[in-house]
Amino acid sequence: MSATTAAIPGQGGPEQGALGREGGAAWLTWAPADSWTMTRRELAHWARQPVVVLVNLAFPVMLLLMFTYLVGGGVQGDPTEFLVPGMLALTMAFGLESTMLAVTQDLNKGVIDRFRSLPMVPGAVLVGRSAADMLQSTAALAVMAGVGYAVGWRWHNGAAAALGAVGLLLLLRFAMLWVGIQLAMVAGRPELVSAVQILVWPVGFLSNVFATPATMPGWLGAVVEWNPMSATATAVRELFGNPGGATGSWVAEHAQLLSVLWPVAIIAVFFPLAVRKFARLSR
Repeated sequence: MSATTAAIPGQGGPEQGALGREGGAAWLTWAPADSWTMTRRELAHWARQPVVVLVNLAFPVMLLLMFTYLVGGGVQGDPTEFLVPGMLALTMAFGLESTMLAVTQDLNKGVIDRFRSLPMVPGAVLVGRSAADMLQSTAALAVMAGVGYAVGWRWHNGAAAALGAVGLLLLLRFAMLWVGIQLAMVAGRPELVSAVQILVWPVGFLSNVFATPATMPGWLGAVVEWNPMSATATAVRELFGNPGGATGSWVAEHAQLLSVLWPVAIIAVFFPLAVRKFARLSR
């Protein structure tokens, strides 16, 4: 179907059709449909590139096994009880490279310009990309939890608390996702994505994923405790009933509250930035 024939009746050409979807009831009608179409587009890429999907799932598993058996000896008690919840949080911050590459490739190959010629709700491309990423992140969590269970990790506070922990992990992922989308559009080219991705590593390792702040120098422990990832890692440890939760400080005692406030604050900053940047790039 051509762009012209796809226009909304009575709107004239494709550009007017796209504008027609921006207003009022038309936007509410077409936004979910357009976003779902873009999500299906991303899922179709998975079917054509299964190796990429498998690598993205295998990498965090490799990290979990490596840190459990090589680094876990430095943790008192069962290392899996401490490390697995932290690694689940770390997985939610890492692995954004595929999303960032997809965004930059669409920008550089003119895909966005082709979408603009269709009667599509602005922003549906980003929503579809983020929805596909969240589906993959959910699958990664399931795989990681299964591997963690296989190596001895258990949760102890029941299904409701465990689902709450999963919700906090996905909230962190959703926040980091919009950071990644914004950085991808700032980078602009796929070859720069790897350089930008390196910025995520300090956030991951300056956290309590692998060690408690009590074992660190005072100033470093304070930095680690205020890391958004530390809040999520501490909160999910509490919800799973694993060790390494609250340590007496105000930040640790209110980890569950901060594990919600930090991602919401990040989304409040980077979501509008990403949408605005995308709108400017698409003009």
